[in-house]
Amino acid sequence: MRRLLPLIPVLFLALVTCSRSAPANVAAMVNGRAITYAELDKLYATNFGSDEAGATPGLGDAPAGQPQNGGDPPRGSGDEQVTLQRLQVLRTLIDNEIMLQRAEKEGLLAVDADVEAKFAELRAPYTQEEFQKQLTQRKMTAEDLKAQLRRELSVEKLINKETTSHITVTDKEIADYYNANKALFNTTEPMIHMAQILVTPQADPNVRNLKNDKAQDEAQAKKKIQRLYDMLQQGEDFAQLAENYSEDPNSVSTGGDLGFIAESALDKANADLRKAVMALQPGQFSQIIPSTEGYRILKVLGREPAGQRDLSDPAVQQNIREKLMNRKDQLLKEAYYEMARNEAKVVNYLAASVIADRDKK
Repeated sequence: MRRLLPLIPVLFLALVTCSRSAPANVAAMVNGRAITYAELDKLYATNFGSDEAGATPGLGDAPAGQPQNGGDPPRGSGDEQVTLQRLQVLRTLIDNEIMLQRAEKEGLLAVDADVEAKFAELRAPYTQEEFQKQLTQRKMTAEDLKAQLRRELSVEKLINKETTSHITVTDKEIADYYNANKALFNTTEPMIHMAQILVTPQADPNVRNLKNDKAQDEAQAKKKIQRLYDMLQQGEDFAQLAENYSEDPNSVSTGGDLGFIAESALDKANADLRKAVMALQPGQFSQIIPSTEGYRILKVLGREPAGQRDLSDPAVQQNIREKLMNRKDQLLKEAYYEMARNEAKVVNYLAASVIADRDKK
């Protein structure tokens, strides 16, 4: 250990020298490719938002309080917190750049069709005015968003190839998990797996169904829920209709899925709702049910009796499989990111400037 001590002043001097020689408006370099302060500003604004006056901190050609040459970080009350947040955001940009370069090397960059499809998916729940407002709040253009999507989709393809595709879960692993966690699969009362389509008489700005379809008043709500009920009667898919038209902000993105609900919870609902649910068999949907929120159609996806659920239950096996898959996926991704960081040549000018600024105080 003693032989390493003399290296510390040398390393510190290298950081200071690095800070002073930082290229203009460059926050970091990854394998010779620059990450600019303009890029850092945009992601910072997206993560930490705007103040009440509507101004988003840290936007422009250089960070707030940051000289164009990438010099000293800002000083003053609260500036330390801002700088810490900016360092965290820059770490994300560095990781993304490392992965993007790896995806590029592997020939896994997202093609235009992938980007346009994802862009259309994000755009669908909004009106043109609402979508433009979202972009404006993030100081982004449509082309900025598409560039971001291309990066994200490319990294996703890389991660799927390098980690997710290598994950397997054996029957023995599932059995071992079940035997070690039997209490997790013992329910004290019957449970009902439910989904719903909700239509409200007031347009909720938090609702983003795929068709951007929202009733504006009582008359429209009645007409809309009847139309959806008729479509279900004609055999249309419940989950797809929920994604397209439901006005429940908590379940619209999951096809109306409400998860498992204890039968006792229905006692707190109105009598008509409880009666309708208890009469349904798995796969059946209810009549239109008026409620204080508006009008809903409920569907029972499944029922689970009280008591210990056995390992032979397909739902139990699937639940365990997903848990184990997620664990392995998280572990492999973390290891892959660490390996990629170790192999990359990174120069963090913002971090170096923080250390240099400390020396000046």
